[in-house]
Amino acid sequence: MRLTHLADYAVVIMTAAARREAGARLSASELAQETGVPLPTTQKLMGRLAAEGLLTSVRGAAGGFTLARPAEAISLADVVEAVEGPIAMTVCSGHEGVSDCALDAHCKVKPHMGVVGNAIRGALGAVSLTELAQ
Repeated sequence: MRLTHLADYAVVIMTAAARREAGARLSASELAQETGVPLPTTQKLMGRLAAEGLLTSVRGAAGGFTLARPAEAISLADVVEAVEGPIAMTVCSGHEGVSDCALDAHCKVKPHMGVVGNAIRGALGAVSLTELAQ
């Protein structure tokens, strides 16, 4: 399993945000400069992370973003799923219920792939932003 560039960048951005003082206002330009993630990508990801409830946006002159929850309450799984959707090892084990696999009708492994996805989600869920930020 490999993270997409966007998921990887989201983890980098959220980890940088977790290094800040609790409640600190975050700007996309500051985080882009600090992390090396291009500004347009940082802006896009921060909007998506806010839409998924991991960041809170604050409007106005002193606006920006803040972590929506304490860093120890946001897991690696939360960040990955905010960008990529539910964690699933194969297309057939996803939550869409649609598969274009040629083996779908005869597959004996498909019923068990949810267990694998849950194990991976559990492992990623056990890692908090606080741990990544150290």
